[in-house]
Amino acid sequence: MPTYIGFNTIDQQKKFTLTDYALIKRDLANAFNIRQGELVGRPSYGTLIWNLVFENQVEDLQRSMEEEIRRIVAQDPRIQIVQLNVYPQQNGILVELEVETVATTNAQILTLFFDVQQQSAQLV
Repeated sequence: MPTYIGFNTIDQQKKFTLTDYALIKRDLANAFNIRQGELVGRPSYGTLIWNLVFENQVEDLQRSMEEEIRRIVAQDPRIQIVQLNVYPQQNGILVELEVETVATTNAQILTLFFDVQQQSAQLV
């Protein structure tokens, strides 16, 4: 029996239901693709990371990105961060994020790429 059940139409043909970790990944990707203030009625939802991606990648900025990623993940009560690594890339930022679900002790690694050219966060 799945612990979490949700609805998704992105990259789905017939089956629109997502469960457990697949749903968590989709929700997290959505949170990273929405700029803070864009969601009507929820001005604190979304991320400020898109404001940081275009800046010079110095140590203080990398620390700010890590704090922003931790803030976004902390908004989802189903998961917690085990390990976080941020790597500046030529066309964006690569984030390795190891998270575990709160309901279990299963940890999985998510790799996000914040693509500057397409202005989207994609799970790799």
